[in-house]
Amino acid sequence: MAESTKLLLVEDDPNLGSILHEYLTLKGYSATLARDGQAGWERFLSDPYDLCILDVMLPKMDGFTLAEKIRDRDGHVPFLFLTAKSMKEDAIHGLKLGADDYLTKPFSMEELLLRMEAILRRTKAGPIRHEQAASLSFGQLSFDPTQQQLSGPQGDQRLTGKEAALLHLLCQHLNQTLDRKTALKEIWGDDSYFNARSMDVYIAKLRKHLKQDPGLELLTVHGQGFKLVELH
Repeated sequence: MAESTKLLLVEDDPNLGSILHEYLTLKGYSATLARDGQAGWERFLSDPYDLCILDVMLPKMDGFTLAEKIRDRDGHVPFLFLTAKSMKEDAIHGLKLGADDYLTKPFSMEELLLRMEAILRRTKAGPIRHEQAASLSFGQLSFDPTQQQLSGPQGDQRLTGKEAALLHLLCQHLNQTLDRKTALKEIWGDDSYFNARSMDVYIAKLRKHLKQDPGLELLTVHGQGFKLVELH
């Protein structure tokens, strides 16, 4: 996997940036290092990447702003945040931006590598087998998993990869409870605290998308999971 994987590393600490770049290169990854947020954005525009590793505290453009610009440009490329701050407040912000994982400094190189490999396994394998995913209709909406497009009375909406994967699972369990752990392992790879919070964020996003049909409700089933219900 590493040989064909391109990484964008944006880290302003000269020592840490150089060490990370050298380590990832030695592990066989094609890693590009940028020293500030603006340089990271310019590198992202010039080349496609399989994963972005972003420090939060960056000069010229902070990591969250850079992540927003990246996500607006590409709804699918995964990214991982590095930060020296406490995890609690920044993790929620990162989740809302669609972060795939989060590491608080100091961290070991081995831990970073394991987190990266887990993300790349999930994103490269893909939770939806597009060639087999037929369009689905429920309520006033239709959903094309292949195009990651939700269509309804208010028009078409392009979903992110995780939004589409989660909606696909909910549709497959329409009017039934989708077990939280099943969804986490299918889409995120494991049921860690971080991934569970990430899924809650994506459930909230899906609720907003589904509001265009008042005959649908996405329920939280306490202690179990979620249920997409067609109201009659």
